[in-house]
Amino acid sequence: MKCRYLLKVIGLCVAFVCVTGCESTPTGVQAESVQDLPWSVKMTETIMQRNPDIWSVDFGTRPKWTYTYGLVFKGMWQVWEKTGDPDILAYVQTYYDAMINDQGEIQTYKMSDYNIDMINAGKVLFALYDTTRKEKYRIALATLREQMQAHPRTSEGGFWHKNRYPHQMWLDGLYMGSPFLAQYAVTYDEPALFDEVANQLLLVERHTRDDRTGLLYHAWDESREQRWSDPDTGQSPHFWGRAMGWYAMALVDCLDYLPRTHAKRGEIVAKMERFFGAVARFQDQDTGLWYQVVDQGSREGNYLEATCSCMFAYAMAKAARLGYVDQSFHEVAEKAYQGILRTLITVDSENLVTINQCCSVAGLGGDPYRDGSYDYYVNEPIRSNDAKALGPFILASLEFEK
Repeated sequence: MKCRYLLKVIGLCVAFVCVTGCESTPTGVQAESVQDLPWSVKMTETIMQRNPDIWSVDFGTRPKWTYTYGLVFKGMWQVWEKTGDPDILAYVQTYYDAMINDQGEIQTYKMSDYNIDMINAGKVLFALYDTTRKEKYRIALATLREQMQAHPRTSEGGFWHKNRYPHQMWLDGLYMGSPFLAQYAVTYDEPALFDEVANQLLLVERHTRDDRTGLLYHAWDESREQRWSDPDTGQSPHFWGRAMGWYAMALVDCLDYLPRTHAKRGEIVAKMERFFGAVARFQDQDTGLWYQVVDQGSREGNYLEATCSCMFAYAMAKAARLGYVDQSFHEVAEKAYQGILRTLITVDSENLVTINQCCSVAGLGGDPYRDGSYDYYVNEPIRSNDAKALGPFILASLEFEK
């Protein structure tokens, strides 16, 4: 079933006409019984049908420039490249035409916030500009590059996560900013950015890694001022699955652009394999998935979480396919992917796909204050079809469809 759209953008208002029904409720039918298209295509078509207004992809009601749309549309763009379906291109482009005016100004974006999350939505702009040659997309890319030129840093040069989170590096931020900068380096001939990207990846690993488990803590506070930070190490207290998922994807995506001759490429690859090995040791043997708090699967309240499981499956499968890591990681990834299909995916009577058990959000600090405790992570809301699972599920599916 396909949903055909008439798309028209007027300022920030986007009108959609959907010929077939677009809303439905999952019935819990097991995924294996209804597979008639590649999962990447099925999920992409589901997103378009279930979210004709686009903003509801991230449970929103109004236009917003933010990282989650970039994550979903990165996967959808690759499905468009695979299928050539014009509906997918139109859907993705509608978001960017709504958010970027003819002068290249990004609506709802404020550079002075120095929020590294905002960079992620710009990744699709490279391909969108290359496809359409619309100058406004190139201008928007330059704006995001300008942010990273002035972005505040730790004493060693690590990017703060946000201006309002001073002196802090979060694993999340490595995915948001580093692959963008690596692609920018290739596209606009800024080879110095390769050193920047390598240094960011290695710096955060050095400050967040736990020597005993090999896992990475969610964040590091250089100042030790945050209540969540260890007074000796500055590290946050727990190993949150999605934070490590962001970092895993950052590593493998940056390697798409980092030159094979770069002095630190070998070190990055070696540390990626070491990190993947640590993550694999905590894979649930029954389902192939990973827990919300990765190292505490048997603890009350913990649960098998969708977003990190999709992220690890994607990153390991891609790294193994490209020969960066041992082929045993493909087996780890395949076990995870099959577990996702078997345990987390349901399909309703209209053949719309749902992914379940997604942590909706987790962070540190802020108001109300998030202390990074175990109870905090396991008590954040759980929902289905979170954008932070949709994008990685599509990307993981594409890997296994290759």
